[in-house]
Amino acid sequence: MALTYPEVGATRDEPLPGGYGHVRRDVRVGDGRAAFEAAADGILRWEMHRAAGFAVSAGADRAAPGVTVTLRAGWGPVRLTIPCLVVYTIEEENRRGFAYGTLPGHPERGEEAFAVELTDAVYVRIRAFSRPASLLARAGGPVSRLVQEHVTDRYVEAVRRLASPPGRSPAG
Repeated sequence: MALTYPEVGATRDEPLPGGYGHVRRDVRVGDGRAAFEAAADGILRWEMHRAAGFAVSAGADRAAPGVTVTLRAGWGPVRLTIPCLVVYTIEEENRRGFAYGTLPGHPERGEEAFAVELTDAVYVRIRAFSRPASLLARAGGPVSRLVQEHVTDRYVEAVRRLASPPGRSPAG
């Protein structure tokens, strides 16, 4: 299935492509190698998405280039199906994650990248560019951007929980 935007892989670098809304989030979520490994595993195994409230159906247990993933969100008649394709992964000693792009049927067009990095602490880094693709997203106007910000907040909180071993409070 073909991606719905031409700038495949553009979340790897700045600046993000013009003509889209952008999300850039860099948040400290923990400390140390154990927190990094737990957060990285949770991101790559779709746990971040589940913890953020999405139902996840994926072609593999772990994000890898070419894997399709369909997220589902909402209730009753306002239930969204959100199909994506993993376009790249990051597998470095102190940096791990992936990016996926939108497939036909997704309410938006664009790409979103999720990475966790270990430097002086553990950080989640989210980069995205998107614009409305569906009538619902277009009709939502500014509300659609607020929903995306809310979902990004939920991703950050999910990674913070993933990075925090039981019995230890999350980083603030």
